[in-house]
Amino acid sequence: MVTVTVWNEFRHERDSQEVAAVYPDGIHTVVADALTDRGHDVNTATLDEPEHGLSESVLEETDVLVWWGHKAHDDVDDAIVERVVEAVHGGMGLLVLHSGHYSKPFKRLMGTSCSLKWREVGEKERVWTVEPGHPIADGLPESFEIPRAEMYGERFDVPAPDELVFLSWFEGGEVFRSGCCYTRGSGRIFYFRPGHETYPIYEQPEVQTVIDNAVEWAAPGDGPTPYFGNADPREELD
Repeated sequence: MVTVTVWNEFRHERDSQEVAAVYPDGIHTVVADALTDRGHDVNTATLDEPEHGLSESVLEETDVLVWWGHKAHDDVDDAIVERVVEAVHGGMGLLVLHSGHYSKPFKRLMGTSCSLKWREVGEKERVWTVEPGHPIADGLPESFEIPRAEMYGERFDVPAPDELVFLSWFEGGEVFRSGCCYTRGSGRIFYFRPGHETYPIYEQPEVQTVIDNAVEWAAPGDGPTPYFGNADPREELD
């Protein structure tokens, strides 16, 4: 069982009737319920909680942090950002969803602007599985469609992924690297593009499967904790 914390700004759902009609209890609740149904131990945290719900004790108990943000990236306290980055370097997994590409933790971990092209007209997205042997692709078809989506287009200003699992095509003609794997320190990071506050994308079974697989992939293993610093010899030295 993986211990997951699903983080969400939870601003759109309270400020917009259009968003509330799609995610009345918040995007974090839909994602958390899907992960709970698939056997994970899931908690949620939101921006307006003390310490944004990400206290040191919460992060210490979190195997994988799932991050969704959009309109309030600048409201995330820099001290909490550093706390998240430090936790990733120490081995916590991070799953960044959709507009979380502009979040402070993701930009800090990537070291780039994380900018991209975008267009919101509700066009079709086709997600292609370009690395079918990857664990995040388990149980998925060669491709699946999202009926209405916000377009993200290249260039996506991120470092070249360690592994690219998914590539998206949009009805308007653009393509996008939509499933990117990274390692930072001892932690694994997965960026997954699909999702939007006014489309029920997080209720789609294929999307939920990707998030579930990514949580399993990003969770820390049971290997030894690395030691850094001055070390005594293991063998006798002359």
